[in-house]
Amino acid sequence: MSKSSTFVTVQARGLSAIPSAIRRHFGLDKPGAQVEVFERDGEIVLRPHVAVPIDQAWFWTEQWQKMEFEADETIAGGRVAKTDNVNDFLDELDS
Repeated sequence: MSKSSTFVTVQARGLSAIPSAIRRHFGLDKPGAQVEVFERDGEIVLRPHVAVPIDQAWFWTEQWQKMEFEADETIAGGRVAKTDNVNDFLDELDS
């Protein structure tokens, strides 16, 4: 999606509509979709908020994200063992 601007009118009670193409692009065309609204450097910013399904919430806990970060650092640092087959993998685990 290109970075173009569109003017929308602010209606009574502060309501305004996000253009349909933008809603579709960010998945905001689903019932109950939410946006985060905040002010930054004199601008009003709308950020799509995608709720995490309950069966995936564990992945986004602070503890799990810390472990993901540590794993990424380990991989990036080359501190991993590579094996060609399951027997070599199991041998690596035993060593």
